[in-house]
Amino acid sequence: MKTLIFLIAIGFITTSFSCADSLAKNANSDKGFAVVELFTSEGCSSCPPADKAVADLLKEHTSNVYVLGYHVDYWDNLGWKDKFSNAAYSQLQRNYAHDLKSGSVYTPQIIVNGTEAFVGSDKNKLIAAVTKGLQQSSDIKLGIDAKASNNQTVNVSFTTNASDANVHIALVQLSAENKIERGENTGATLHHVNIVRDIKTLTAPANGHIALTIPADLSSKDCSVIAFIQNINDNKITAATEVSIQ
Repeated sequence: MKTLIFLIAIGFITTSFSCADSLAKNANSDKGFAVVELFTSEGCSSCPPADKAVADLLKEHTSNVYVLGYHVDYWDNLGWKDKFSNAAYSQLQRNYAHDLKSGSVYTPQIIVNGTEAFVGSDKNKLIAAVTKGLQQSSDIKLGIDAKASNNQTVNVSFTTNASDANVHIALVQLSAENKIERGENTGATLHHVNIVRDIKTLTAPANGHIALTIPADLSSKDCSVIAFIQNINDNKITAATEVSIQ
């Protein structure tokens, strides 16, 4: 009976992938991948090199590398309020600090595939961690489809064969440029890529549906959707994919 259920689930997943064939960066079990989570802030003078490092990374890797830029809020009272900041992203970083036993949070910080953390401006460690991820395959499948239902909402459906895991689905703003008027980066024009503007987390079933909110100053063409599977017990990310919004 379990074998039959598994075969039905795989058939459903295969169907979902066929619907998303025209979309970019769908996950493949026979290829490695790297999910690069950057914790950054416009109020931090050490962060611009990290922002540039992940931007360069995306130029070098057009598939199977997924960057998510989380702008934390604990710099907001130190001279410049980052308009992309969110307290939820600061809490996410604290959760990582607890689970990875690092003891503290800081910016810029990068975490690759949920388990390897280091200073975000360290390009050598970034390249090494990404290279390692790209060399490791996974048997976890993940397929997603994202459709804009109106100017402010994206409906996302997903399928996966993962268990004991969470599905994280993020709306990312592909790029932004901002002139900083106060704080440590006064006078600088900062460039960002893949800024997380909304993210939802669900426990991994065979399939599911969620809605993401597009900020009022953006449209769906300014964004894409990144999804990844993360083990509950050890934070390891086992699958990832990115799609454009239809």
